Amino acid sequence: MNETELTERCRAGENTARKELYEQYAGQMLGICYRYAGDRDTAQDLLHDGFIKAYSSFDKFSYRGEGSLRAWLSRLMVNICLDYLRKNEMNRQTLTLDQVPETVEEPQEEAVSLVPHQILIKFITQLPAGYRTIFNLSVIEQLPHKEIAKQLGISERTSSSQLFRAKRLLAKKINEYLREHQL
Repeated sequence: MNETELTERCRAGENTARKELYEQYAGQMLGICYRYAGDRDTAQDLLHDGFIKAYSSFDKFSYRGEGSLRAWLSRLMVNICLDYLRKNEMNRQTLTLDQVPETVEEPQEEAVSLVPHQILIKFITQLPAGYRTIFNLSVIEQLPHKEIAKQLGISERTSSSQLFRAKRLLAKKINEYLREHQL
């Protein structure tokens, strides 16, 4: 079933189409939820909530060509995750300045490419929730600090400094991994 047909059948409330939608996109959407939640159980709960929201929101979706359904689901999942983080005030959790390395040598891009993707995702999920959220919104979703600040109810300066600290912590973890594995 192509995206257009899948969209129309989901909009009509057909359970077979909803099942196919889930089977086709659940893996990718779980990855998004995991990046924000930081743990698999919470990510699966958010995924479930996201698909329930998607099923009831198809009247708001307008098909704009191949890939628009995945993009819409991705945006919906990110919003579900952000709502969860706001309600649980997890995005306010940060480390004290003395817990963030003062200086860290940034690993070379070639060296980072030697680190397996799953390990990089693990490092991201280990960041404190606030750093992880801003890192995902800035680096992965490519939102500007102004938009991040608006979505999270923080200042642009806070967004920028938390991204800076997140990058420092990730660089430290990557460097340690590279040393441990002599890469």
